[in-house]
Amino acid sequence: MKSVKEVSTENKIQDRLKNNPVCLKLVNYLFADDELQEMQDYANNVSIKRLGFNDHGPVHMRQVVGNAIKMLNILHDSGIKTSLEEEQVGTFEDSMCAVILAGLMHDLGMAIGRQGHEEMSVLLAQPIIDRALMHVFPNDLHRRVIIKSVAVEAIIGHMSSRKIHSIEAGIILVADGCDMTKGRARIPLAINSAPRVGDIHKYSANAINRIGIHHGERKPIKIDIEMSGDVGFFQIEEVLLTKIDSSPAKQYIELYAGVAGQDRKCYL
Repeated sequence: MKSVKEVSTENKIQDRLKNNPVCLKLVNYLFADDELQEMQDYANNVSIKRLGFNDHGPVHMRQVVGNAIKMLNILHDSGIKTSLEEEQVGTFEDSMCAVILAGLMHDLGMAIGRQGHEEMSVLLAQPIIDRALMHVFPNDLHRRVIIKSVAVEAIIGHMSSRKIHSIEAGIILVADGCDMTKGRARIPLAINSAPRVGDIHKYSANAINRIGIHHGERKPIKIDIEMSGDVGFFQIEEVLLTKIDSSPAKQYIELYAGVAGQDRKCYL
């Protein structure tokens, strides 16, 4: 049974794709996939209950997709081509399909453990990617190959530990880093009250009130972060900035952050 948050996030994603029937067909297929849902749920169980980490489950993966769709659309509106478009091997629609697949499966490997979970995510995601693309593009091997390749690059590169080269993978890297508001730390903080090594990530995420993704003033994409306290700067400087610095999309992003009621600090 899906949570209210999962359903509401799915509705937002579907609304953003209402003018893109191919991508809408893909997300509808994935949202209805029982195996993917079970894998996301179990990954979250391991992440929160066994390892004591933040949410890495169905809500988080949907949030990353939503963030990536916003960013990719802003680049498109600004006349900036994706890597598949620039290389003249695919379309903007193909790029969007790739980030949807990557966003919804990038943390499946948390079902196995934290170390090397990117590689494990690729392993677990491959059969789902294959059948989803066969459903949407049954007679187009070329599109299936390029979309799967970019999606796999984005999944395996979402932790900044591996060099990535496409704009699409770079967008997933940043979209993942942008899901760090207090809602993501709510359950871990509630069930793990004793202090543990690494808790700074939960407490810093709990200080993030809001993250906005908008059209920028100096660069195409503006990320604007409001915090309730200074501890939130840890999440920005140690997590989000690390991801942006490693992203091929860095040149298109400006970043502002600050405590509510105070001036924003410009990072990029």
